[in-house]
Amino acid sequence: MQSVAALQSEYSLWWREIEADIIPVLEELGIGLVPYSPLGKGFLTGKMDENTTFDKNDFRNTSPRMSSENRKANQIVVDLLAQFAETRNATPAQIALAWLLAQKPWIVPIPGTTKINRLEENLDAASIELTIDELLEIRAAAEKIAIQGTRYSEGAQKLINR
Repeated sequence: MQSVAALQSEYSLWWREIEADIIPVLEELGIGLVPYSPLGKGFLTGKMDENTTFDKNDFRNTSPRMSSENRKANQIVVDLLAQFAETRNATPAQIALAWLLAQKPWIVPIPGTTKINRLEENLDAASIELTIDELLEIRAAAEKIAIQGTRYSEGAQKLINR
């Protein structure tokens, strides 16, 4: 029998639903977490806004959360990250990753990229240590934000729930 070493799940400042039930169980059982989409499908990088268009084959075209209207409404999350990034001479993406890395020592996010400069930017996030006060401030601000749009289309969600 093989024990479970890690669970892969979406987790970011943009989707934190696993905090209530899943993360405590992982901690209790000594299982790591490998969050995918830690930058909210690229949204938390601050490199897109409501005017951004995606290639016709880009999966984000099917995500309600990534609609132009919802990106505009959710810009407040990126603005929060940008505010902290400015004080740390960092990028919003780096603050989003630093926040995630600070949650638990056994959380290892896997941001995806095809660009070397983004890889380097993501790696530099590991050197940013947010203070307890900063973490509390980010969490308090994030908890007041009602993210607009579901993560997946209705059809995709039905497949996931099977």
